[in-house]
Amino acid sequence: MLVALAASPALAAGDPERGAQVYEGCQDCHSLDKNDVGPRHRGVFGRKAGSLPDFAYSPALNGAGFLWDEASLDKWLTDPQAFLPGVRMFYHLASPQDRADVIAFLRQRAK
Repeated sequence: MLVALAASPALAAGDPERGAQVYEGCQDCHSLDKNDVGPRHRGVFGRKAGSLPDFAYSPALNGAGFLWDEASLDKWLTDPQAFLPGVRMFYHLASPQDRADVIAFLRQRAK
């Protein structure tokens, strides 16, 4: 399993500076510090999915129970509807490098 994770291109080292640029496309619905159409991203790493008390999540995310980390964010950003059917998010990042860069950005700046 570790070999499979290490071989995953999306889990390769991302560039947080480039991730900040890619993240601009996410800001139609999200920001680091305030809820909007989507929940805020500050502190997303290690946060239980669907757990911000001041955001109205879909029932699918309310009961998800996993923690946000590199692997779950990569799956989410690849295709949120396939990862967790019933969620409201439809936006995705097809490029493994874009996903890795956004994940690096969130890891570095969303503490």
